[in-house]
Amino acid sequence: MKIKKGDKVQVIAGKDKGIIGDVLAVYQDKNQVVVEGVNIRKKAVKPNQLNPDGGIMSHEAPIDASNVMLYDTKAKKAGRVGYVMEGDKKVRINKKSGSKVKADKK
Repeated sequence: MKIKKGDKVQVIAGKDKGIIGDVLAVYQDKNQVVVEGVNIRKKAVKPNQLNPDGGIMSHEAPIDASNVMLYDTKAKKAGRVGYVMEGDKKVRINKKSGSKVKADKK
């Protein structure tokens, strides 16, 4: 998968189209990603020790990786991911701007 945890991506399809956020989790086997502030779902939760009141909780649900595109903050554009060899290392680049991609691991 070309999208990694910590990447800044833009949603290109669906109800949250146009939203820019960081990737929180990647599920390679399902080809899905969880993006901050995208695909918010609500769930009724029973009271427990951590949350004594219970109630309705919100959380981000996964979306398909084909619905997001890598976002370059310098060029302010979303683009496809490409690879370039630098010596012995394979480096990800944004094809539209040509700049290197560095994922911020959280």
